[in-house]
Amino acid sequence: MGVWSHPEISLEELLKLIKGFVDIIILASGYQTSGRFAHWDPLNIKKAFQWALFFENVFKSIDDNQDSVNELDAAISELKSNPYFPQGLKHLSSTTLSKARYFIQEHLIRTLPMRDSHIKAVLKATIEMDLDELKRTETNYLDVYIGKLKLQIEEGMMDFSPIHVPGDIQHVKAKDDTQIDLTTFAVQGIKKRQHAVTCVSSLETSVNCLSKTVTQVKPDDCFQEQQKHPTLWNHWRTRTLSYLLDKRTIRLVSGASMIFSAPKVQWAQVLERLDISKEANANFCETIELLLLGCISSRWNHIIQHFMLSSNEQPLSLSSLYEEVHKLILERFLNVDSLQQNKYSKKEQEILEYLEVKLSNQIHHLWEFSPALTAASLPPWSCLFEVYASELLSQFKGKTTKIRYMF
Repeated sequence: MGVWSHPEISLEELLKLIKGFVDIIILASGYQTSGRFAHWDPLNIKKAFQWALFFENVFKSIDDNQDSVNELDAAISELKSNPYFPQGLKHLSSTTLSKARYFIQEHLIRTLPMRDSHIKAVLKATIEMDLDELKRTETNYLDVYIGKLKLQIEEGMMDFSPIHVPGDIQHVKAKDDTQIDLTTFAVQGIKKRQHAVTCVSSLETSVNCLSKTVTQVKPDDCFQEQQKHPTLWNHWRTRTLSYLLDKRTIRLVSGASMIFSAPKVQWAQVLERLDISKEANANFCETIELLLLGCISSRWNHIIQHFMLSSNEQPLSLSSLYEEVHKLILERFLNVDSLQQNKYSKKEQEILEYLEVKLSNQIHHLWEFSPALTAASLPPWSCLFEVYASELLSQFKGKTTKIRYMF
């Protein structure tokens, strides 16, 4: 028998409301279920804050009843065990819901992309919520609010200098151990985001510079280039680095890492939606590329480092290059321990299984990607590797002409 004790709402009713709140949090993260941008105006943000305030008041009333809190956390854990539950909200608990306004504001600030109109809407709703709170206890609430802002500026809490600031709901206590207002929390969150954007911008600049340096010489036709330069390996290496360092590829790696962090039932559903969309044919190859990148996202830095350091100063013929690619597949990308199937993570095996079904009778699509990507993604024990390697060998023996378009 349950120990839940609240005079106005049952545990079952509260859980239904929590499910609805989860939907609001998803929208606060920036996108609708259709994939379109979620538009937030000040009125709707205030409604979300008011709903969050309801949860805060519920938890205040049961805060002293640890048995009720434990029963609620057990019910929330069961809710999160559903494979369709959003993985980004796995940390949802009575603790986060007891600070629900900060929880939803955190997601509103982290939304991507964060347009100017969205920032204005969040700040307007935030300020109005803080003023409404002060109205209940202060006659000259506006003066009190401005006074608090001035004090926080003096203490450095409202400083916008680009340094790291803790911006999650675990840090909503000021120095005097009183709960900080939403305005301060919003400014701290925007400050943390500003710092992250600055770091990403610096990284993009560095990668773009590196990519341009690597691809300064535009390669001509493969066989003409072979006559001009004695190192066909370095020519292929340059083409590969150009693909690996491309901004589009890096974004796909980031997307693949995020998509495949979810349970298979969730990421498979995402890919299936792409298949049934109006642009299914155009999306098919990008889906295959995402799957291949998902297999190596955890090894991405190692792969780039390998190509940056690899060189071959000896002249290579096309057949010699095949031998180098063969070594690359068997020795360089895959260390000795990972040659065995049981050494691959469950996640990688799930992706490979899905990829094999996806490419059933359509193995030719693999030729549309950088051969380095395919070589790095397919382990020797997979059926796809066997078919791909066999076709690669046939092409090098001159049975087809597809190989001409790979380099």
